[in-house]
Amino acid sequence: MANLGYSFLLVLAAFIWGTTFVAQAEGNSAGPFVFTCVRNFVATFLLFGLARILDFAGKSPRKPKNSADTKKLWKAGILCGIALAFGTNFQQLGLYLGTSAGKSGFLTTCYIVLVPVLSVLIGKKISPKNWLCVGLTLVGLYLLCIKEGFSIQLSDGVLLLCALSFATQILIVDKYGTEVDNVRLSAIQCLVACVMSAFPMFLVDMKSSVEGLASAVEVYSHAKAWIPLLYAAVLSSGVAFTLQIVAQNKIRPTVASLLMSLESVFAVLAGWAVLGERLSTQEALGCIIMAVAVVLAQINFSSKD
Repeated sequence: MANLGYSFLLVLAAFIWGTTFVAQAEGNSAGPFVFTCVRNFVATFLLFGLARILDFAGKSPRKPKNSADTKKLWKAGILCGIALAFGTNFQQLGLYLGTSAGKSGFLTTCYIVLVPVLSVLIGKKISPKNWLCVGLTLVGLYLLCIKEGFSIQLSDGVLLLCALSFATQILIVDKYGTEVDNVRLSAIQCLVACVMSAFPMFLVDMKSSVEGLASAVEVYSHAKAWIPLLYAAVLSSGVAFTLQIVAQNKIRPTVASLLMSLESVFAVLAGWAVLGERLSTQEALGCIIMAVAVVLAQINFSSKD
């Protein structure tokens, strides 16, 4: 597949992630952690099934061949899964606490700016241009998040932690994506995210009670509740994160990250088209500044160009 094909895969992943904010905003009726746990459970089941099908068809060139390969795969999957668990749960919690779908998309996109910042921890140099982009992002965040009285909403802070988690996940994928089976890596990270999400699901959403469990069962006894859940499980967790792993290491990371940043644009458009959301002039300006910042950051930051 040519680079253009991998670029399309990343645009498709960005579209899925962006439109998934709408599904997540609609899927909180049983609690944010119930939604995240179940979506990752469904994705895990589907991805391990896909891995087996690819094995049978002889389409798994990086299938583990010995214990060393298996150990490397599970190490990468567990690390990705931990970051993914924090990212998806912070993201879902931010939506649950009241941040709009479109605004959530832009705040989550901060992961692209945080990637070069985190790279300092692994010995990479950061150019003055990238530090400028960080400053621009802070200005955009100020316009987006600071309300009357110069306060920041709790949900906005939670989504910034989400961005930090996804930035970590991107760096882990960048390190291991070319060394292990991509479908299995995606399956393992979803499995880890599912297990980690189960703890807050039982302790917070269900309050460790039979009544809480019965409430969650009641919510998902209706077909309508499964529509946003399956969209997030199959397309976002199952398809989009796998596309990210497959494509991120196949084209120049500058182009890959730029394409992934389109997630925020799709989130705003989906919030407008489906939920009827509106941004104030100040928030819209913040979105524009953040979009410019993440694009400029990726033009200059690349570990493989």
